[in-house]
Amino acid sequence: MDQITHWINGALDTSKPERSGDIYNPATGKTTKSVAFGNAATVDRAVNAATIAFAEWRHSSLTKRTQVLFAFRELVAQNKERIAALITDEHGKVLSDAAGEVTRGLEVVEFACGIPHLLKGGFSEEVSTGVDVYSIRQALGPVAIISPFNFPAMVPMWFFPVAIACGNTVIVKPSEKDPSAAMFMAKLWKEAGLPDGVFNVVHGDKEVVDALLTHKGIKSISFVGSTPIARYVYETGTKAGKRVQALGGAKNHMVVLPDADLELAADAAINAGFGSAGERCMAISAIVAVEPIASALVARIKSRMANIKTGDGTQGSDMGPLVTAVHRDKVASYIEAGAKAGATLVVDGRALEIAGDGFWLGPTLFDHVTPDMSIYKEEIFGPVLSVLRVNTYDEALALVNSHEYGNGTAIFTNDGGAARRYQNEVEVGMVGINVPIPVPMAYYSFGGWKNSLFGDSHAHGTEGVHFFTRGKVVTSRWLDPSHGGINLGFPQND
Repeated sequence: MDQITHWINGALDTSKPERSGDIYNPATGKTTKSVAFGNAATVDRAVNAATIAFAEWRHSSLTKRTQVLFAFRELVAQNKERIAALITDEHGKVLSDAAGEVTRGLEVVEFACGIPHLLKGGFSEEVSTGVDVYSIRQALGPVAIISPFNFPAMVPMWFFPVAIACGNTVIVKPSEKDPSAAMFMAKLWKEAGLPDGVFNVVHGDKEVVDALLTHKGIKSISFVGSTPIARYVYETGTKAGKRVQALGGAKNHMVVLPDADLELAADAAINAGFGSAGERCMAISAIVAVEPIASALVARIKSRMANIKTGDGTQGSDMGPLVTAVHRDKVASYIEAGAKAGATLVVDGRALEIAGDGFWLGPTLFDHVTPDMSIYKEEIFGPVLSVLRVNTYDEALALVNSHEYGNGTAIFTNDGGAARRYQNEVEVGMVGINVPIPVPMAYYSFGGWKNSLFGDSHAHGTEGVHFFTRGKVVTSRWLDPSHGGINLGFPQND
């Protein structure tokens, strides 16, 4: 059985691990690999390599950085299918979804290829007699990225292309559930010409996370995961004096107004609710139907759910398994809790039967959900869609704004005025209008509000560049050449 180890200073780590974890193929339930778990000493070695590499990489020309980024972009594009296969093997999502994840990550690499333009400062001449002022942005140093299991390629790529382009060095701590994509990309970075030590990968659990959060050599932390852990990462990292962006959980609402195209809305609900088995922070998990269209919308969603093929992600399925047996059982417990609380269980995913020991759970639909139910209040992170019924737009808006999460939302309507009002009034970081999953392009920034984000900076875009750099302002005065400078034809003093 293959063992995945760390990538430090441009090579596989050869030290013998004290602990390791199992990696499963979620479609079969079988252990396929193991991953070495690091400790504080492992983190220290990685930080030391990153610190040494930073001394050179921070002074590399913008031309050199761009060349490496372009080469990396080409290598990832050439190997997209291989990376997607690694993701499907360890995460379980279908191959098309995995390939789409790599494509979205590549958009950030392409954005970072424009780093010479993104790092331009400002200049003000003659702010006082003979005095100029200008601003520059400089790299932080070694930075850490702690990424989740649900997007093992895309989420790290939200951060490390921008960090590296800005002149930083990077340590990635991928999820121990599906670490192979990060390791494959480490090898592609080396092939692209990135100097050793600029990109490092350390595996592990809380012990490694805590070591990264408190290590004096780490200058910033980028995290994506659940809200309780995001809060812990933010509080621990900032207490240790680090810059932190910690993206947390979500409960994304899709508001459907009475004038909406219900066929479009039902298609969107299927794709946004059950894609990647609902294991994504931008999944739609709550539909707010403004009467009198709720029953008609539920009927359309139910009919479409019958056509969803759940199965092995390598065999033409629409939805794959959940990532682990533990997580599958946790999501199933929410279904039981929703039924006991009085919600109408329209489609029960627990009834799905697939031979073998895979971590299977079918798409699930609840109707007549109320705000006091756990299936509405909490992030389930699985293929469970809840429909809440309200009578007016104002009720729908109040419901969305009263929730603790504010990551993403969508509104389906043919009324431009209603859509414009919603985008202005809703207290959510990313808004879609007749678009169910409003993930921004790389040149904008990704991130939510309220308990969906801890820190001031969102991922990638201009905010990402600012997060991975520090501003410096220089005020300068140069004496006129007549005061002893080179002879430019000015009169010289005797």
